[in-house]
Amino acid sequence: MNRLSRAWFRLLLVLVAAIGGHGCSKTEAGSKKPTVALVMKSLANEFFQAMQQGAEKHQAAHANDYTLISNGIKDEQDVTRQLQIVEQMTAQGASAIILAPADSQALVGACKRASDAGAVVINIDNRLDKDILAQNNLKIPFVGPDNRAGAKLAGDHLAKKLKSGDKVAILEGAPGAFNAVQRKLGFEDAMNTAGMKIVSSQTANWETDKASKIASALLIEQSDLKAILCSNDSMALGAVAAIKAAGKTDQVLVVGFDNISAVQQLIKDGKVLCTVDQHGDQLAVYGIEYALEVLRTKTPPADRQTPVDLVTAETLK
Repeated sequence: MNRLSRAWFRLLLVLVAAIGGHGCSKTEAGSKKPTVALVMKSLANEFFQAMQQGAEKHQAAHANDYTLISNGIKDEQDVTRQLQIVEQMTAQGASAIILAPADSQALVGACKRASDAGAVVINIDNRLDKDILAQNNLKIPFVGPDNRAGAKLAGDHLAKKLKSGDKVAILEGAPGAFNAVQRKLGFEDAMNTAGMKIVSSQTANWETDKASKIASALLIEQSDLKAILCSNDSMALGAVAAIKAAGKTDQVLVVGFDNISAVQQLIKDGKVLCTVDQHGDQLAVYGIEYALEVLRTKTPPADRQTPVDLVTAETLK
């Protein structure tokens, strides 16, 4: 090979290397697609199972756009474990964290650390406390439904089946949860407007067994109780079980919130009057899509309200 040929050969090697390097950089860039962490409450709750499934389905349809890590806690009240998960996702460098907080106040510190680390944090399902966010100079958008309006929809529907002065009870969610407070207020709005008598309002912490025990005691204490308004469907299941055990299936109406499949069947069977659909299978998707938008556009995030609908025997036909 003469000197000129060797020069051309070396030039060819340089070009090949450059082309190969360019291909590598594309691969690396492709591997740097954002990682979105979905952190939920109890995965024993059908509502959050549906949320996870909806998120996984969305990611499968957009596999080139982002990587999804989803996780949740076993117990609705295991705030410590949820804090650990958020910290872990931050340490792993998640591009975005979509959080359904078990407590509206306790998770704010972990969210601030995630935000300070560069992650886009989107709050879904249960709104973080505005005052605590302000104290931490932190702006985290809430993407979710108007829980108070949703609960009022169910309460208004119940009021049509009762008469003024009838006795009702409310089973509340976790005391530290914003959505629990809002749903209680929505139920109260409807009952007070219709002239019902709220004889009891106490927490069952979102749990079926606790709701069943409280409802059982209420049915004894208030023999003429006409309805139990439950702040989620898991508690509605407990109320239905207590009513059945007391032999009052046709005497006490039950209202729920979440539209899980088990309650849909009870509505069809006439054992639950209605529930509220906040579209749990899409709730995380709304948050994920917004996080990807923020990452792409770099625009300051703001709250976004998502749909909420009443579910009755008529709508399920």
